[in-house]
Amino acid sequence: MNEKGNISINTENILPIIKKWLYSDKDIFLREVVSNAIDAITKHKKVASLGESAKPERYRVDVKVNKKDKTITVSDNGIGMTFEEVKQYINQIAFSGAIDFFEKYKDKTDAQDQIIGHFGLGFYSVFMVSDFVEIQTRSFVESEKPVYWKSDGASGYEMSEGSRQTHGTDVILHINSDKENKDLVNVWKMREILEKYCRFLPVEIYLSEDGEKKDDKQEEKPVNNTSPLWLKDAKECTDEQYKEFYREVFHDFKEPLFWIHLKMDYPVNLRGILYFPKLTNEYNTLEGKIQLYCNQVYVADNIKEVIPEFLLLLKGVIDCPDLPLNVSRSFLQNDGYSGKIAGHISKKVSDKLKQLYKDDAEQYSKYWDDINIFVKYGCLKEEKFYDKVKDCIIYKDIYGKYHTLDQYKKAVEDKKQKDKIYYVTDMQKQAQYINMFKEHELNAVILDNILDSHFISFIESKNQGTSFMGIDSGIKDVLGEDSKTEGFDDVKKFFEDLLKEKNVAVEIQSLKASDVSAVITANEYENRMKSMQTMYGMDLPSTNTLVLNIQNPVVKKLAAIEDEQKKKDVAIYVYQLAMLAAGKLEKEDMTDFLRRNNEMLNKTAD
Repeated sequence: MNEKGNISINTENILPIIKKWLYSDKDIFLREVVSNAIDAITKHKKVASLGESAKPERYRVDVKVNKKDKTITVSDNGIGMTFEEVKQYINQIAFSGAIDFFEKYKDKTDAQDQIIGHFGLGFYSVFMVSDFVEIQTRSFVESEKPVYWKSDGASGYEMSEGSRQTHGTDVILHINSDKENKDLVNVWKMREILEKYCRFLPVEIYLSEDGEKKDDKQEEKPVNNTSPLWLKDAKECTDEQYKEFYREVFHDFKEPLFWIHLKMDYPVNLRGILYFPKLTNEYNTLEGKIQLYCNQVYVADNIKEVIPEFLLLLKGVIDCPDLPLNVSRSFLQNDGYSGKIAGHISKKVSDKLKQLYKDDAEQYSKYWDDINIFVKYGCLKEEKFYDKVKDCIIYKDIYGKYHTLDQYKKAVEDKKQKDKIYYVTDMQKQAQYINMFKEHELNAVILDNILDSHFISFIESKNQGTSFMGIDSGIKDVLGEDSKTEGFDDVKKFFEDLLKEKNVAVEIQSLKASDVSAVITANEYENRMKSMQTMYGMDLPSTNTLVLNIQNPVVKKLAAIEDEQKKKDVAIYVYQLAMLAAGKLEKEDMTDFLRRNNEMLNKTAD
């Protein structure tokens, strides 16, 4: 039964190529070995169901770490292998798979085109971390003897009669002394890898350390969940189960807002759950995670070729059993199968949003502050998504009420707001403008996330006759009055001369709010461009216009002040107050503003 042989593979050539394509993912060796063990158990279940072999009390995979000997052993009680099967599946198929991998990727240079999940390399991946590997296996066929196999993956292999007493297979990895592999023989590291790649495999996996004392009273616990929630029917799952699964997978103890249970059998097979977490308004801080699985085996996070990009703001798991995972990203980009998956997921999300709005608009409004950035990003990235959800895009106004676009237009059509939809970008910095609007029973919507400058331009392009304007750009148009401004030309000239180094234009206007001496208005186009540039870390200077309100007593008295210094002090104070109210007072001016206030307090106290 003894046999020795050469392996027709040159590891001096193949290992550097494999290392290049696996780089930080070489931990997948454990996924490959454990997946093989699961396959062996699945095959034994089949022969046992046919009465060809006795079914064990419990199917299981054991991963044992021996820190002293620097070994990792993966054992299963599956179908096992005969002498000839070891020659076929290990010596030929496993190594030919590595050769195929080498031939396919040896000339590739684009790291962005790596194979998704690195499936296909299979058993050969163990030699990424091992000096040599041993196999002890015994077939379920009682007449067959156990088999022993050993190889360093390069010089050759040897086979002889083995020592295993029961059907199944032990794969013993003798971990090499590379610095980056030293943690592999620690239980905590094995648990980390198993929880990443094998958390939801369908057979219980147990992890232990050779020589550790076991407490007979303590029940063994597998490291995996063999029945993940996405495999169950949505009707069988409770809200608490969904929340618990969310906490288990994403370690996020903030409850998700709601979720979507995905199930698709045609034209592609797909299962999964998508969660809507509470999102911030800052796009660059959003960290969603959608885990992709294949038959409950973890593949990768956030695969844009399969999952629409805007959905990556969410959290969830998607299991695609039929996905051809041993292919490159570029193949997936042009693959109709992947497109069908992405289209189905996008449709399910839009259907869920529409249903929520239809069933309970009030509850949907409560979700909106947390999900609006996701919905808007989806509309910007995918026009089909916008077409499906446009009727449930809502806007919060300065009074705290929510409206669709049509509802809002109807609500303000008799408020003399002409054909503009005024919006607020910062409730605190623009508080004065908001108060002025409220005092005159005017309205504006709140658009305060970083995507909104892009989004309103998009909405304008989709809705003829719809025009948005910032509240600080349109204040004089809404609150301005027809009134003669003669007699104030000298005041205007005085301010222009005083502020010529501030890059501030000066205008004279009669405003309804007589208690406001001046307001700062901005150019709408500049505002939008500045907001867009902020998203990319740019901060360009903006042009401000100081609008002096001739209805205000202070402005009226300015022309009569003869003391030049007093006139200058009042004018600067008017300007600084307006800039402060607009949230635009610079650091140097703020220091001067505070100094002036302190001087005023001292004079008042005297």
